[in-house]
Amino acid sequence: MGRPRQFDEERVVRAACRAFWTRGFDTTSTADLCEATGLTRSSLYNTFHSKEHLFRRALSHYATTMTARQSDVLDTQGPSGLERLRTLLSAIVDDELDNQRTGHGSGCFTVNTITAAASRNPDIARLIQADQDRRLASLRLAIMDGQLDGSVTGEREPGELAWYTTSLIYGLRVAAQSGAGREPLEGIAGVGLRALQA
Repeated sequence: MGRPRQFDEERVVRAACRAFWTRGFDTTSTADLCEATGLTRSSLYNTFHSKEHLFRRALSHYATTMTARQSDVLDTQGPSGLERLRTLLSAIVDDELDNQRTGHGSGCFTVNTITAAASRNPDIARLIQADQDRRLASLRLAIMDGQLDGSVTGEREPGELAWYTTSLIYGLRVAAQSGAGREPLEGIAGVGLRALQA
């Protein structure tokens, strides 16, 4: 029988997620991953087989966590559909400002991956597409609720507005990655919400 693992695999995935998020796939070395996770090179590869496999696990962890948070906000019964979207954008601004303070990744790990690695790797592209589909679905439902309660414009299809909101979220994260502080980030969110408002 092999020796039992002496570490928490999920903790290692979370630590690797922060390393990849901060440095990107291409520039994160095995030494960086060993330092971030506290594992030796042999333990890392015996468990995760390759840097790419660990990256997929890390990206999947990030996507699942962030999509669950988005769904929690949008599924909450708020005063209106628009207010639920406002709460989501406010949470994203707070997240990005916290990321700037702590240095735990910058911008959006998913956006960073779309622009860097997804085009070269079909498995990563499929993972991102599945996550994006889930996020769009939850946004579409909140927008439909907003159209029904009269808070969100009915001049566009819910699917179009879901894509618009996704682009707005990506834009907020990229702006934060570029160093934008609270005032410009809240300004971007405010302009976006006015475009969604009935």
